[in-house]
Amino acid sequence: MTLFIAPDGEPRCGWAGGAPEFLDYHDSEWGYPVGDDRRIFEKISLEGFQSGLSWRTILAKRENFRKAFAGFDFHLVAEFTEADVDRLLQDAGIVRHRGKIEAVVNNARRAVDLAAEEGSLAAFFWRSEPGPAEVAPPQTVSTSPASVVLSKDLKKRGWKFVGPTTVFAFMQAMGLVNDHVAECVIRARVEAARSAFSRPC
Repeated sequence: MTLFIAPDGEPRCGWAGGAPEFLDYHDSEWGYPVGDDRRIFEKISLEGFQSGLSWRTILAKRENFRKAFAGFDFHLVAEFTEADVDRLLQDAGIVRHRGKIEAVVNNARRAVDLAAEEGSLAAFFWRSEPGPAEVAPPQTVSTSPASVVLSKDLKKRGWKFVGPTTVFAFMQAMGLVNDHVAECVIRARVEAARSAFSRPC
């Protein structure tokens, strides 16, 4: 596994050196446990937008996405109409892909239902946290048994753009797995955060 030696002289996951904006995202956000429903909805939505594109494209446009989708408040996005979809298709600040835009609106409606049924999105998603024996060595796979199961469950519930690869990237991003490589200086920090995190129920 290729490592990136950051300006502080410490090793990071190789991808952290792929673009200037990656290092802060890698160090302060990727893999840390998330329990806030709005942030969870943002992460799964952005991973859907990333499908077929580079993460750098999505990260560079993240503030525009937040503005376009009401801060990813899924209760508000669930009320978006066809006129809102047409408006967003004219928004040069985001990825103007009708299917992905419509998927976020659809998924917001499904998220409202899911939160009502399960108590919160966080409670639902954290139940999919794989056990230690189920976790592959870091960054060696693009899907996992847990992501396949979760993807199927979400699709059955009517969610879109939630294939196993997208769901696995979401699981990495929101801390359901700690996928920092063993040599990465951030891995231990993420593991400490995950250990201190109170899983929602």
